[in-house]
Amino acid sequence: MRALSIASCIAAAAAAGLVLSSLAVQAYDPNALWKIVHGECVPNQLERRDPKPCAEVTLRNGVEHGYAVLKDIHGATQYLLIPTQRIAGIESPELLAPDAANYFADAWNARGFVEKALGRPLPIDVMSLAVNSKLARTQNQLHIHIDCIRPDVRVTLLKLRTSIGYAWEPLAEPVGGYGYWAMRVMGATLAGHDPFKLLAGGVAGAGDDMQLRTLAVVGMRFENDAPGFVILQDRADLLHLNFAAGARLQDHDCALGR
Repeated sequence: MRALSIASCIAAAAAAGLVLSSLAVQAYDPNALWKIVHGECVPNQLERRDPKPCAEVTLRNGVEHGYAVLKDIHGATQYLLIPTQRIAGIESPELLAPDAANYFADAWNARGFVEKALGRPLPIDVMSLAVNSKLARTQNQLHIHIDCIRPDVRVTLLKLRTSIGYAWEPLAEPVGGYGYWAMRVMGATLAGHDPFKLLAGGVAGAGDDMQLRTLAVVGMRFENDAPGFVILQDRADLLHLNFAAGARLQDHDCALGR
């Protein structure tokens, strides 16, 4: 099927009666995250070594490769990792540059904030990361959702994990009600495995329509208890009311951690 353009996607949503009302659109500032990180967290870190209102600001490789971690206003356990350079979202070409920071690896390393919110450590197969498509986000600054996976999603992935290989393939059954493609990578961290690049270079057509894609990463124990990750990707299909929101697979109150 020929890739849908953003314009055609919006038209399809309008036809389905799903376009937000003007009042709803005015209810949020699409640059709010950027203003917080760029206007408050980074200056506070540089001037006073205090990242507030962020929980952390890391600039060891400069602002161009740095990131901030911010508690999301939604949910008890959700945190966001936000680059300290201006990057709009999953479709931004900066993410595919040879020297691009591996923000997913940084987000996984920041999962301790979720554990701190719960007051206890969590198994890796409870933790997840997600980036929504352009159609499913409200902010024009890249942010990776860090939180627990939904219990039903965990059950499905545990059942399917032995069938998930090292190349992208459709999963044998829906995850969280949607049909995802998946691949595995091994290791205790995502160092050397950048999901943005794995998606753009590994799924036919993805490099041309990244704005319609979503990514989710879930920690996993594979054969012989070896640590690794399941990486999930989906593509927006508004004719079937799918806006490609990987964060829908997460539980922002972390039932699995309580």
